[in-house]
Amino acid sequence: MPVKKMTQLARNQRNNATLEERRLWNQLLRNYPLRFHRQKVIGPYIADFYCHEAKLVIELDGSQHYQDENIVKDELRTQYLNSQSIRVLRFTNHEVYRHFDAVCETINQVIEEIIGHELDWGE
Repeated sequence: MPVKKMTQLARNQRNNATLEERRLWNQLLRNYPLRFHRQKVIGPYIADFYCHEAKLVIELDGSQHYQDENIVKDELRTQYLNSQSIRVLRFTNHEVYRHFDAVCETINQVIEEIIGHELDWGE
């Protein structure tokens, strides 16, 4: 897909974020000590959230991600991002909805592990 179309699709996805994406963005990532981007085009893919400094993608998966064809697509996406030295964290929408604090803590722990020091992220 041409870059212009990918950028337009990413913009549409930002404007139509899921409840869980909005919650994670508004309650954690928007004001996180490291900058995150929403719906970031990376190669042929659009990542839900991307932190360049930590080289980390966070994906939130709804039920459609558990259909066989989408499992394969997600694995190919992860392999591509890993080949670009980008780590991928995946959470289900259910996890974000029911276990939000644990999701935030996991994200923070992984980032601190990647960058090698603690961050003041306002638990």
